[in-house]
Amino acid sequence: MKKENYNVIGVMSGTSLDGIDLAHLVFINQDNSWKFEILESETISYSEDWILKLKNAVAFSSVELVELNKKYTQLLGNTITDFISKYQIKNLDAVCSHGHTILHQPKKGITLQIGNLPEIASYCGQNVVCDFRVQDVALGGQGAPLVPIGDKILFSEYDYCLNLGGFSNISFEFEEKRIAFDISPVNTVLNYYANQLGLNYDDKGQISKTGSCNTALLIELNNLDFYKNSFPKSLGFEFVKETILPLIESYMIPTQDKLRTFSEHIAVQIGLALPNKSGTLLITGGGAYNDFVIERIRFHLPEMTIIIPSKKIIEFKEALLFGLLGVLKLRGENNVLSSVTGAQKDHSSGYIYKNSANCD
Repeated sequence: MKKENYNVIGVMSGTSLDGIDLAHLVFINQDNSWKFEILESETISYSEDWILKLKNAVAFSSVELVELNKKYTQLLGNTITDFISKYQIKNLDAVCSHGHTILHQPKKGITLQIGNLPEIASYCGQNVVCDFRVQDVALGGQGAPLVPIGDKILFSEYDYCLNLGGFSNISFEFEEKRIAFDISPVNTVLNYYANQLGLNYDDKGQISKTGSCNTALLIELNNLDFYKNSFPKSLGFEFVKETILPLIESYMIPTQDKLRTFSEHIAVQIGLALPNKSGTLLITGGGAYNDFVIERIRFHLPEMTIIIPSKKIIEFKEALLFGLLGVLKLRGENNVLSSVTGAQKDHSSGYIYKNSANCD
């Protein structure tokens, strides 16, 4: 008989490099309906050294990536241990960790999330469920987005679930199936230009708002081939480095104008991505705090009711949903939908690493 109550920690590190998100979670299954509670939660910022490593890792050699993976797994394990100790968390069923994406080229059968080595279980002293993307790519899928099954299970009251992180991704029901895909880069680009102004990010989009939208650049961005592709589709930092930034840099315009133009691009693509332009749209992720981007989304979707949830859900929804993916894996139930990723079949993805101290 399966357990109906789970006590887990969800762990997520996004491409925007805000830090490591950790959330202590309780899941309860009542009459085949899942309820959740986010208890303690925290984002642990990366050191400047780690930010530099993670930014540059896309160009690392295979030998350098192996070493980075080892060191990052230890960093992640130690961070989880500190979180457990700080909040005196007891009797965990598992730690459910996404790791940090370095390479994501599903058409080539490549995806790499560092921090998912088996040693993480001994570093944090817990059973760990992790590395959720690799199996999906092996089955011909995009390996992303993975959180839509959680949207379906935990946030089904909303017509659309939009995450604004390093990239934007959307999840919704379409022809009686859950559909999800990446829309465009978001904070991977906005933060890059905020950094050029000596800032970690453009607070509330205040700098973007002062810039002018460059029509020619906006047209070129909106005409990129990726946006012409139908779902399933996903993005990695390679797209930003190889396509987006070179295009923006080809325009000799002020940084404020680059931020303004790309903010408009984000909103335009979100408006185009939704098959129905009315209903309810739940927005989470760090981009939910960018008032200017939200303003532009409202402009392009005037009939949509936009919901900005509680701070915990905005900041820790992905950690929450990877916690759920881990629970489903522990139960041997499907946690990845082929309708979302394009894989050969629905499946239960991820690896379970047992902490030897917890083994019978």
